Amino acid sequence: MIILKSPEEVKTMAQACRIVAKTLDYVGNMIRPGITTLQLEQIAEEYIKSNNATPAFKGYRGYPSSICASVNHEVIHGIPSDRVLEEGDILGLDLGVYKEGFYGDAAYTFPVGKPTPETERLLRVAEAALYAGIENALPDKRISDISNAIQNHIESNGFSVVRAFVGHGIGRNLHEDPQVPNFGQPGRGPRLRPGMTLAIEPMVNAGGYEVVLLTDGWTAVTMDGQLSAHFEHTIAVTESKPKILTQLN
Repeated sequence: MIILKSPEEVKTMAQACRIVAKTLDYVGNMIRPGITTLQLEQIAEEYIKSNNATPAFKGYRGYPSSICASVNHEVIHGIPSDRVLEEGDILGLDLGVYKEGFYGDAAYTFPVGKPTPETERLLRVAEAALYAGIENALPDKRISDISNAIQNHIESNGFSVVRAFVGHGIGRNLHEDPQVPNFGQPGRGPRLRPGMTLAIEPMVNAGGYEVVLLTDGWTAVTMDGQLSAHFEHTIAVTESKPKILTQLN
């Protein structure tokens, strides 16, 4: 069941979302060669709590950490560890916040040091695919119009879109209906209506779209070992253009 939010509920939800955006910005500025993903986890958790909010991921379905920290060929759900980040790595940070009864969720993939031109292009295309999807989150369009716009942007630039994981509705629960795939034909799925709140999150691979799950039960990696980038925003469908809740400005 898709739960529509009132304007007041969206306003309340925006508080959690803003903390997500602030945390990603804060932690992103700490990313450098020599730091560990566990150190970034600790920084993020402390920052979220300092904003009188709760990390949404820790303990969710048994997940052990407050952030997902996915390095290089790790697609999503990388568990923070003593792994030291190195020059030329990329790091996908995914985090959620719970505050005042609502959740926010966003992700951003950061270069560690100076990326190669091809890595930089992967990040640029993946982020642009997110915004291509968001631009289609308009009333009377359908969920798959978002999906198709994302897929078209990714594949027209020579990359592949992960099919094993999808975006989702969000609100009083971290994951709600509907699912928001990052691929598919347009004009299908639920019709978009004002009050829908969605976490749109393309995962873009430099090589093939196939992924495998590691033995930790969480970390998904590209099957061919090539790089993967992940970008996500929580948005609200309005009477006019979509409202991005997890951005600073």
